[in-house]
Parts: sequence; structure tokens; C-alpha cells
Amino acid sequence: MAATNRIRLIVNNRTYELYRGTGPGQVSPSDTLAFTLRETLGLTGTKISCAQGACGACTVIIDRKAVLSCGILTVECDGKEITTIEGLRDPKTGGLDPLQQAFIDHNAFQCGYCTPGMIMTSRALLDENPHPSEEEIKEALSGNFCRCVSHYHVLKAVKSVAEERG
Repeated sequence: MAATNRIRLIVNNRTYELYRGTGPGQVSPSDTLAFTLRETLGLTGTKISCAQGACGACTVIIDRKAVLSCGILTVECDGKEITTIEGLRDPKTGGLDPLQQAFIDHNAFQCGYCTPGMIMTSRALLDENPHPSEEEIKEALSGNFCRCVSHYHVLKAVKSVAEERG
């Protein structure tokens, strides 16, 4: 197949070459990144909830920015570096990212469905601004909705990681 029929994604530091098309294992022009991550690549940590970009459950990091993966087509991500919740683990030790551990330590989840999106949004914020104010954390998380847990627990978790960075 011609190179123009290929899509190259760098997901969690691993390169995937996918072909455009409608067959098994191919990427349809209408496939969202969330669909491709879950159904084609098997990375099910990214959740699809509203599928309309309104809840934040599908948030991933693309080229260091938090992005709603249900609202972007896979074909638009050719050559992009994408990090999913699975990519936050320390590659050497397999340990959790400090933010993941903070969510556990501060009981910042219940059912866990929206948690990956909240963590990815928070990770992008902390990577850009290692010491955000409470208002900046609230603003960053304003697009992430959860019906199970108090956002105060989430705020405490994110603040604890920012404070540990001293």
C-alpha cells in the first residue's frame, strides 16, 4: 500500500503503523481516536462515555496537551505522540505515576470510569504548570464530569502532587 494510506501513531512511546480502510485492523476515516485506542490497539483505559466531548472521560495527552479523544479523528493524529492512562506507569519499575497514587491515597475515585480522564487532564496540567493554584486546577478539570465522587478529593490529590514537587 502507498505511504499515504498509512497512519503512524506514537502511543505510550510505541509506534503503530495502521492502514486507512474499512477492513479488520484498519482505520476508517470516521474512526475517532478513542475508538482506535480501545478497539484497534486494545488500550481500554481510555473511556468513552458521552462520545460528544462533554464529559472528559476520554481525555488523553497529545503532544503534551490534554485532548478529548472522542472528538478527534484518528487520521488527524498521524505522527502525533499520544499518551493514555496506560502510558503513565514508570517504564523501568512499572510503578504508578505519582498522580495515580495520589488519587488512590486521597480516595479521588469511586466507580473509576471517569478517573482516567481526570488523571490525564491533571497530568497535562502538572506537566505544563508544576505548581498550579487551586483555581487553575479547578479550571483545568472543569470539563471532567463525575457523578460518583466529590471533586474535593480530586483537588486534594492534584494539589498533593504539586506540593511534593516543592
